[in-house]
Amino acid sequence: MYQRILIATDGSELSEKAVSSGISLAVGLDAEIVAFTAVPRYPSMYFEGAVVLTAAEVGRIEKEWHLKAQALVDAVQEEAHRHSVKAKAVTGTGLVSESIIKAAKKHKCDLIVMASHGRKGLGRLLLGSETLDVLTHSHIPVLVLR
Repeated sequence: MYQRILIATDGSELSEKAVSSGISLAVGLDAEIVAFTAVPRYPSMYFEGAVVLTAAEVGRIEKEWHLKAQALVDAVQEEAHRHSVKAKAVTGTGLVSESIIKAAKKHKCDLIVMASHGRKGLGRLLLGSETLDVLTHSHIPVLVLR
């Protein structure tokens, strides 16, 4: 059925549920996983929440974010290996939903597993829904956990 599963995580408690479920699914299907998280870029405009910083400071912040993201997917990879599941740790940059879909295509995944944070009302309007964007734009099946 599914041979390579991309598990998207942001390190939140809810995404840990997706990680656990994705690894369990991979065990049951004898599939391999791609552990993925997106590393944001530092906002470049005031309206995106940017604070004026030097290029060196922005570089330092982005490097720190990348190191944290790599540690996150490395931990998922280690957890998969503890369950005898072949796993690869991958990070991407840019918009989260686009990065997830791009990584799934690049690594030839046939399923995406991710969590939905269940934001409603104003929170969803302001923050958007990465999960909804992935569901809307992905041609790869998506398993959403809540």
